[in-house]
Amino acid sequence: MKNLKSHFKFNKQERSGIFFLLLLLILVQIGYYVYRSYSSKVSGPLILESSLQVQVDSLKTIAAKNNKERVYPFNPNFITDFKGYSLGMTIEEIDRLHEYRKRNKFVNSAEEFQEVTKVSDSLLNVINKDFKFPEWTQNAKPKSTHESRSIKSEKVNKVVLKDLNTVTAQDLQKISGIGEKLSARIIKFRDRLGGFLIDEQLYDVYGLEKDVVKRTLKEFRVISKPKIVKINVNIATASELSKLIYLQKHVSESIVNYRNLNGSINSLNELSKIENFPIERIDRIALYLSL
Repeated sequence: MKNLKSHFKFNKQERSGIFFLLLLLILVQIGYYVYRSYSSKVSGPLILESSLQVQVDSLKTIAAKNNKERVYPFNPNFITDFKGYSLGMTIEEIDRLHEYRKRNKFVNSAEEFQEVTKVSDSLLNVINKDFKFPEWTQNAKPKSTHESRSIKSEKVNKVVLKDLNTVTAQDLQKISGIGEKLSARIIKFRDRLGGFLIDEQLYDVYGLEKDVVKRTLKEFRVISKPKIVKINVNIATASELSKLIYLQKHVSESIVNYRNLNGSINSLNELSKIENFPIERIDRIALYLSL
């Protein structure tokens, strides 16, 4: 017991030292508490100035737009099942379009697209901004009342049409506006194609005015279609592709380069992404290509 008490006996100098040590510990604790209180106030939520915040929000908006997948214009005549589904079309709507195309017919406006597929107005308003139709369909003038009556009269009279694929140059020269040079050019163009597949290919003859084409199609139409072997765009060489009258050599080479970089072409509409591709002729070119 005596030895234990000896540990708690301090002289005056030792007691002063213990007192100052305790005082120092208390001051340190107070200082630490004050420091933590001040730090929490300083490190509170960062508030930006209004002008700086506007700039930050603007940069966020631009970044969000850049992150969105770019939608390329496309011809709705060549919508695949996957493309139609991604656009929000139902299976029935996609099937109606495909049945229409099987009859070798094309829609040339958003209104015709809705008439064929029966899509709702709300869906049409969303997707039609990306529709890309051939240029010549957009330049067609609306039929006047007089023209409409003439067409009805022709139907009543049941005009017998001649085959555009067997017509001679002399027959073509009977059409007002077609002379010796143009008739020869039409025949040459037809031979290079191997025969017209659709009536609208007559518009592609160089130098043939649209009004003259319309007059010609009142008497001549594609009746006997030629049998063609479609070119597989995923295995054909640039040389084979360039044999198609609508594809120039440098475009054919671009198609092969694009295919090599991307592995394969999954949709003919994907060709519109290729530089210098004649997108206004994609409906014609698609007649000669396969996947």
